[in-house]
Amino acid sequence: MHPVSHIPYPAVLMKLSDFDYTLPPELIAQHPAEPRDGARLLVLHRTTGRLEHQVFRDLPEFLNPTDVLVLNDTRVIPARLHGRKTTGGVVEVLLLRPAGFHDTAEERWEVLIRPSRRVRPGTELQFTSELSGAVREARPDGVRLIAFTGTRGVLAVAREIGAMPLPPYVRAVLRDPEDYQTVYGMEEGAVAAPTAGLHFTRALLRQIEDAGVGVVRLTMHIGLGTFRPVTVHDVTAHRMDAEWYRVSGEAASAVNARRRLGGRIIAVGTSAVRTLETMAGDDGVVRPGEGWSTLFIHPGHRFRATDALVTNFHLPKTTLLMLVSALAGRDVILRAYEEAIRARYRFYSFGDAMLIL
Repeated sequence: MHPVSHIPYPAVLMKLSDFDYTLPPELIAQHPAEPRDGARLLVLHRTTGRLEHQVFRDLPEFLNPTDVLVLNDTRVIPARLHGRKTTGGVVEVLLLRPAGFHDTAEERWEVLIRPSRRVRPGTELQFTSELSGAVREARPDGVRLIAFTGTRGVLAVAREIGAMPLPPYVRAVLRDPEDYQTVYGMEEGAVAAPTAGLHFTRALLRQIEDAGVGVVRLTMHIGLGTFRPVTVHDVTAHRMDAEWYRVSGEAASAVNARRRLGGRIIAVGTSAVRTLETMAGDDGVVRPGEGWSTLFIHPGHRFRATDALVTNFHLPKTTLLMLVSALAGRDVILRAYEEAIRARYRFYSFGDAMLIL
């Protein structure tokens, strides 16, 4: 079985401040690269710390025919809806995740509402002539539960009137809603894109498959927790929001078969890593299944099913930066980020990419 690499991490470096760095604001990308695979690619060889400056379309040069590339095929829903209270005030509702049905008539969702100050349980909202809602619950963390009713479902209406829930650091107007979707996204349910996948084009994926590299799809619906700041001094005390995932039997079999042949499991994005690591046993075998993952990967995690990672450059003091630090080592990652800043790479969701080998 192909060995899973792991670099030990000293417990003394688990303070939140150890995952901080300073980024010039002008390096925060406001639009995706055009073409997508024209983004820059910083290749990090973690055993030596060596860095290479490449272009994303060069990715196939670093893949072997026995490898398998694991994609998250979630698709972002147009989750920002505007509704009107019976008093006339307008509020913005951000759909987070479905919470099931009640008496078959009410479709319930967990949401965030802005402004939220006067939106209490019992508040009624009208979105269109075909969809209305009532706030049923207000939770301490700011999440509210809305019961939607009407002649059409929530997602059907959202596809027509909803807007894409862009990260707060993207202030530019989205030129095309598809700019915030991967070309392979199929399963609706995310409120944030698996941004490492934004660099792929259909032609690049065909080139990778034609070279014999396996391409496998799983699903994790990325939630708002991807933007939630870590507020505890001891990062191990942080608790992740639950995110729904599914690994099909076909996907698990394909990943395990490549591993048995000595190939590497190369995850595209941190959500693919979390899904793989959630479903992998101590023996490294990935099992099929679905559910809700709260797995928090930080330095000290023993990787069972991830050998390499395609990822973006992440915000300071975030769980995403901690995950890549767990894979490559904090000092190695921060040195790579220093080089990326020096070389004027573009950062965050629409920014350039890293390949961690």
